[in-house]
Amino acid sequence: MGEWSNGLFGCFSNIGLCAITYIAPCYTAGKVAEKNGEDCMKYGIFSVLGCVGLWSMTKIRGMTRENKGIDGDYTKDLLMIWFCTLCALVQEAQEWEGPAGGSIARE
Repeated sequence: MGEWSNGLFGCFSNIGLCAITYIAPCYTAGKVAEKNGEDCMKYGIFSVLGCVGLWSMTKIRGMTRENKGIDGDYTKDLLMIWFCTLCALVQEAQEWEGPAGGSIARE
């Protein structure tokens, strides 16, 4: 198993994504869910619903880890979402963008 390609606090390496996530975290959460094969709108809405948001973003973080072959577990995912929500969302989105700095937009 591997590691995240960007550190948790590497969110400022893509200032555009960082700004979008700060202004509308539900947008980034939905796009990351979509990259994991889930419904963008559903998870975007879930992300702003308190405990449901914690559960949904933790679930999507776990799916990203599994799809990308990254070490970790549910507890670590939950703690990252609980204490560093925006940085964790940016980290997940950056993982889907890849090293070339692509886009999380629909293809």
